[in-house]
Order: sequence, then C-alpha cells, then structure tokens
Amino acid sequence: MQRLRRLLRRRSVRRSEGAFVVEGTKLLAGALAAGAVVESVFVEAGARGQPAVEDVVRAALDRGARVFDLGAGVIERVADTVTPQPVLAVVAMPQATLEEVSGAGFVVVCVDVRDPGNAGAIVRVADAAGADAVVCCDGTVDAFNPKTVRASAGSVLHVPVVSAGDAAPTLAALGEAGLRRVAALSSGGVPYTELDLPARVALVLGNESGGVPHGALDHVDVRVTIPMAGGVESLNVSTAAAVLCFDLARRRSNLHAMGPSR
Repeated sequence: MQRLRRLLRRRSVRRSEGAFVVEGTKLLAGALAAGAVVESVFVEAGARGQPAVEDVVRAALDRGARVFDLGAGVIERVADTVTPQPVLAVVAMPQATLEEVSGAGFVVVCVDVRDPGNAGAIVRVADAAGADAVVCCDGTVDAFNPKTVRASAGSVLHVPVVSAGDAAPTLAALGEAGLRRVAALSSGGVPYTELDLPARVALVLGNESGGVPHGALDHVDVRVTIPMAGGVESLNVSTAAAVLCFDLARRRSNLHAMGPSR
C-alpha cells in the first residue's frame, strides 16, 4: 500500500518505476481495452458484489494482474479523492519519445500548462480530434498525475504522450522535423479561421494565465487567436484547445480528401 500511495502522490516515483495509478472501473476497463499492462488491482472491502467491479476484476485477472481485496477503510486512506472509487489499479506507463512522434502530422504541445484538470482535458481533446501525439514540455503538470488521468478520461492511454524537456529545444526539434508550429495566443495572432493550414502542424498551448512563454514564442512559425465576442477576453486553455483542435482536424480531413483528386 505504501507503493500505491507513493505512485499517487509523487511524480518522481511514477517516472522511476514506469507506472501510475488509475481509479475506478471505467478507467481500468479502458486501460485493459487499450492493451495496457495492468500490474495489480486493489479492491475496496465489499465492492466485489458490484457487477461492474466483478467484471473488470475478472478481466484484469485474465490478463495476469494480481488482485488484492482490501480491508475496510484502507482505500479511503490511500486514494487521491475525497470520495474514492472502489477500485485502484497500478498500470505500466506508456513510453513515447520525441523522436518517435517526429513524423506525426498533428501534434499538440503543452508548454507550462500547470493545472491537472486542464492538462487532462487537453489530452482528451487531442485524442478525440485525432492528434497523433501530445508533447508536454517542462513546467507542464505530469500527464500521469491522478487528477490529470481522471480529467483525460483515460486518453493518456490512447494517444502517445511525450514528456519532453525545455520548450525551446523541443519546439526547435519539431520544426526541424517539418511540423509548422502554431502558437495559440489570447490576442494579437492571426484569426484561426484565416490560418493557411500546413500539411503537418504542431499546435502549441501555453499557461492558463500567462499563455505561451516568450522564450517558446521565439521557436514558433505563426501565432493564432480565437476572436472573442462580447466582454470575454480569453478562453480556458482546454476550451481553446477544443476549438482549435477540432478546427484543425476538420480542415486536415478536407485537405486529405482533396489530395487524390489533384
């Protein structure tokens, strides 16, 4: 249980052990469906009587996971939430590198995105919009933080997530790989509807309050803005990600559809 607690609370432990924790039957079922390696499952006392719990525990056992039935009150002392889920599982962390995604056509880059809820929502949006990968630069919250995993609804297991280093060399490497780096700004950029869409694009998203840091902006190709009506000055970064990702997905789909006819 001490290992489980450390994995929930400490990024360094998750990194060193290459494992993280998923909470609840839905996330565990999603991990199994995604082909993730589930090392162990911890079940709240008395929860085996719930059909959803029994089904996912049986599926985990069939895949070779170890299952531990906990005593009363144990999961409450370990879990990361006020009202914990009846099931916690230790899952092997997917490993993805910048080199492996350098040939991608659509990448989302997070620079200094610190809020776990926003970061998880961005990963979920990227997955839903068909992005090939999400790249998290230094300063961005750990994508396998329990809150981020919950906010991603399990998408951290569906789309490759790269833990990169400093934003400047990371963006430079993506540019050298042929991706056009498009930074989203709250103001001062080209309206996103007027963007000349490249064949391969890296959408760069910044901090919730400060936006993309100036040092990173030195390594982008174009800056875009979502025009605002009324008295709204800016959108939450995950909301902006949804607007831009789905617009890029739509236009990239149209671009590909036009290709064979040319």
